Amino acid sequence: MTGCSSPPCLLPEMADPAAEDVIRIGGLAIRFLQDRHATGGALDLFEMTVQPGGAMPVPHFHESWEETIYGLSGVSTWRVAGEDIAVQPGQSLFIRRGVVHGFRNDGAAPAGCLCMLTPGALGPAYFREMAAALAEGPPDPARLGAIMRRYGLVPVV
Repeated sequence: MTGCSSPPCLLPEMADPAAEDVIRIGGLAIRFLQDRHATGGALDLFEMTVQPGGAMPVPHFHESWEETIYGLSGVSTWRVAGEDIAVQPGQSLFIRRGVVHGFRNDGAAPAGCLCMLTPGALGPAYFREMAAALAEGPPDPARLGAIMRRYGLVPVV
């Protein structure tokens, strides 16, 4: 990741799936391009690949930031406020704070997208902590929920 203390902040090239800075959580691969630390809290920007059958299994909402999704490849399906929305390459989706959402890949090919959180709130630490918790054995819903809440995601079950 390219960090900088003042603009302009250059984005690195798009992710190499084998790159060591990719965070893997089940069928998800996440690579940060900018984070709240490098942008002074302005935004988080990450590339996400969702493998076929991959999903964010816990519907949730964000208390203090919006999320914008831009489709890069394949088709990801986002469930937003109870409605399924397919995001294809070149399409974007804006999710306001407080709106329950989740996503999945129902297709046969990986789906890639850029995700931008405004203002920046997570950074890679959240995803690394979730990956570590899931790598330790069967998912513990209470532990995962606690991690989510600590980072400002509110699980809705």
